[in-house]
Amino acid sequence: FRAVGGEPIFIKEAHGPVMVGADGTEYVDYVGSWGPMILGHAKPEVVAAIQQAAEKGSSYGAPTEAEITMAERLRDAVPSMEMSRLVSSGTEATMGALRVARGYTGRDLIVKCIGGYHGGADYLLVKGGSGLATLGEPDSAGVPAAIAGTTLVVPYNDGYALEKIFAERGNEIAAVIFEPVAGNMGCIPPDPVWLAALRTQTQNHGALLICDEVMTGFRVAWGGAQALYDIRPDLTCLGKIIGGGLPVGAYGGKREIMEKVAPLGPVYQAGTLSGNPLAVAAGLETIEQLLRPGVYEDLEHKGDQVQALLEQHAGAAGVPITVQRVGSMLTAFFRDKPVRNWDEASDTDRDAFAKWHGALLEHGVYWPCSPFEAAFVSLAHDADSLQKTGRAFKAAFAAL
Repeated sequence: FRAVGGEPIFIKEAHGPVMVGADGTEYVDYVGSWGPMILGHAKPEVVAAIQQAAEKGSSYGAPTEAEITMAERLRDAVPSMEMSRLVSSGTEATMGALRVARGYTGRDLIVKCIGGYHGGADYLLVKGGSGLATLGEPDSAGVPAAIAGTTLVVPYNDGYALEKIFAERGNEIAAVIFEPVAGNMGCIPPDPVWLAALRTQTQNHGALLICDEVMTGFRVAWGGAQALYDIRPDLTCLGKIIGGGLPVGAYGGKREIMEKVAPLGPVYQAGTLSGNPLAVAAGLETIEQLLRPGVYEDLEHKGDQVQALLEQHAGAAGVPITVQRVGSMLTAFFRDKPVRNWDEASDTDRDAFAKWHGALLEHGVYWPCSPFEAAFVSLAHDADSLQKTGRAFKAAFAAL
């Protein structure tokens, strides 16, 4: 909440599209625990799955049949994940994918996008410098410059910058990790030319392409953004939705690459709570719910309704915004031009956003507290919650 000059709202419970603050105030929720709650909060079927799993034990320190079922479900939805490994968070998933990429290629450098977020690992906490491509600099206290220096950064949606960095350092680069739809500089869809450059440059230089779908996996489509945009990565990272609101992550990809992971190969990975039975149960039930006919059409319709409400009430108030949306994730940028990368995303009216965000809270809508975080629509958002959202948008834009 520092970005909007307020104090965090403490939550005591949540059901469907609504969260209840510690003081009893109800909010229509568009954060959804930053993505996982695609079904809404406390979905009865998911709660029941967790309860049934808990009655059998909360953690075993041994593999379970449910983990195999989860791996099969992931492979069915995301065919590029021929083999997968379950972990306990999205950060662990990206760390594991990058470690196996380095082990498989024998190279040290990785490439990420300026403004892209891939978890809290030291070598991923870097910010972009000037120019087309720069060596990473630490973006957090406690990160040694030497570690951040193993990460190269390029602007999102910039194929020329990617080509240039591979021309200069291609034989040292183990992998490029990217979000197929950026979500931590606001919702930014990929340019087709950019996607083609990612695949061409990595293939031509013997590097791996890692698709970070922690946010977009099972969110923007069944099969994630790689199904939506026909992306064919070497490795994929998942999280959020596949845990149904409990801590989980997964990474996987081509068999010949994943066979480098222990115990089959020399690339170490282990975790006490990896594949936790409660998280796997919640995730499997969530995935089953998403298999129902018409689910993604419903999410698209609800996302379109929220976008229309934003544009309607901003227009009526004379407030310039640009709404960018992919399925049920979206961002209202407080500027009158489309956004393609971090530099353009950062050129937004942050003061106006902060005032707007505060007004939304006053009118019972819980929106992401940063202008650079995507908002999420769930299947639980109904006519009543959308009507309340429309009234809040109208009042908040009028207050600017």
